[in-house]
Amino acid sequence: QVQLVESGGGLVQPGESLRLSCLTSGFAFSQYGMSWYRQAPGKGREFVAAIAAAGRTDTNYGDSVKGRFTISRDNAKNTVYLEMNRLKPEDTAVYICEAHFTFNQYWGQGTQVTVSS
Repeated sequence: QVQLVESGGGLVQPGESLRLSCLTSGFAFSQYGMSWYRQAPGKGREFVAAIAAAGRTDTNYGDSVKGRFTISRDNAKNTVYLEMNRLKPEDTAVYICEAHFTFNQYWGQGTQVTVSS
């Protein structure tokens, strides 16, 4: 059974940091590209960051998070991370983990991040 379970969300003040984790199981994690998306209330799903499958170091970021967020993966732990720094109120959203390989795509349920003073 494929599972992607996000954690690490919460309520923080502007300028603070959070580290999200996505623990996966049920598929060959190292072969999959991994991504983070987010969805704010009343808005569509927005691409945040992506990292290539094992053996490659390619990463890609949405324009709104470049220079503030960092995606990484630990293939031994089947986990992908999102380090979020200098958070802004507009970063408030549900953050969702995604895995993709050829025609396969899996999604997590998401973790809430709220940035507010």
